[in-house]
Amino acid sequence: MGFIPFTFIDFLDILLVAGLLFIVYKAMKGTNAPYIMVGIVMIYLVWVIVKALNMELLSTILGQIISVGVIALLVIFQPELRRFLFTLGMRQKELDFITRFLSIQRKHSSTNTSPIVSACKDLSEDKVGALIVFRRKDDLQFIIEGGIALDATITMSLIKNIFFKNAPLHDGAVVIENNRIIAAKCILPVTQSNVPKSYGTRHRAAIGLSEMTDAVVLVVSEETGAISIVKGGKIMSKIDPQKLQSALKQALDESEE
Repeated sequence: MGFIPFTFIDFLDILLVAGLLFIVYKAMKGTNAPYIMVGIVMIYLVWVIVKALNMELLSTILGQIISVGVIALLVIFQPELRRFLFTLGMRQKELDFITRFLSIQRKHSSTNTSPIVSACKDLSEDKVGALIVFRRKDDLQFIIEGGIALDATITMSLIKNIFFKNAPLHDGAVVIENNRIIAAKCILPVTQSNVPKSYGTRHRAAIGLSEMTDAVVLVVSEETGAISIVKGGKIMSKIDPQKLQSALKQALDESEE
């Protein structure tokens, strides 16, 4: 008996499938999706067995379930698929060489952080929650379009008014780009990673966006008044308000004034 022929194309095929499975695993990591996948695989194996044993009734039932499996998967895995596609659509770091080649990379002006820092200090003292996103290179249009367009100058009074507890725009995030407040009341994707239970919705949303993009997110806790900076999925918590200016500029990769 001869061996089954194994060519370079077969090797490439296996490599691509392995890469795809790894990407799917990373997208599902920290969620209940792997357990659901195991259940689906078990149903499929049972269907194969009962079909081989000619169990017509059970085979027909399981066959009908599997026939609508694609639609069921889209419904069941909607959060994971949304997160996965959102990551692919917004993550541009790995493709920076393309934007440089095409000369379409955006230029960003230095952000005036002084009014933001002053506002956050006051919000922290009053224990008023805040969520401020600083756009860097990655596209945040999906986030911006989901909020309320402002395109306003950054001032301490405006930021404090936006996050005032009874203000109509306080629920959600503010997006800042090119020294302007672009939008408010923006909804951020919540992280699916395992994070401490002490983190509230704002911190989870900040981590979620920073995992998908290069945005820097400033968070003021409503419960404790603590100030945090989130970048690259990592959180720098309980920042001294007096050191917030330098910490924020360092996170934004800007030189201190």
